[in-house]
Amino acid sequence: MDQIALMRERHSVRKYLSRPIEEEKAEQLKAKIAECNEKGNLHIQFCPDAGKTFDKVLNKVMGLGSAPSVIACIGEEDGSLEERIGYYGEQIVLFAQELGLNTCWAGTFNRRNVPAKIGEKEQLVIVIAVGYGANQGKQHRSKEPEKVIVSGGEKPQWFNCGVEMALLAPTALNQQKFQIGLKEDGTVSFHDQGGLFSKVDLGIVKYHFEVGAEYGKLQDVSSQR
Repeated sequence: MDQIALMRERHSVRKYLSRPIEEEKAEQLKAKIAECNEKGNLHIQFCPDAGKTFDKVLNKVMGLGSAPSVIACIGEEDGSLEERIGYYGEQIVLFAQELGLNTCWAGTFNRRNVPAKIGEKEQLVIVIAVGYGANQGKQHRSKEPEKVIVSGGEKPQWFNCGVEMALLAPTALNQQKFQIGLKEDGTVSFHDQGGLFSKVDLGIVKYHFEVGAEYGKLQDVSSQR
């Protein structure tokens, strides 16, 4: 399934079945994580048994306490860690969706109970619940494109497609606190408006925008034939 379809299909899921992830799918997921770790200079880890990662009261109320497995998003801080986690972590999330699994980015969890190896210079930024959902989640409400576009004038189709996909990106508390601009030279600018995990959100948004923009450019080429 292509990335556009996966972005449209994937929604956050907070309640999971007790069904474990099959070994074959787990191996495929770990291979994708290894690929993203190499590209993003990260140390993201798949933990088959989430253990007591989601034993906080809020997690239990939300349903995340039922998540069988967890992906721990870890890396060395260099000023871009959170954004890299978002950019590459979302690629893992979409791959999990392609495998028939469900996920949820989770900023609230018990850090002491995450069953991952964290190096001396590394930071655990956020985790992703993963497993078979009790449902497929539901689409979040999105802002209108003009609410996140900061530059005026008519925009090319590829830019609009990028914004459309960016608005499907999961963000903390679904606040979509980001802005996207287009300069006269065709350069795209991204700005986060601060808040909880806003840098992680920006990384996720950038990946969604890139996929959407590439799709829009291909559409332009097709229409000119």
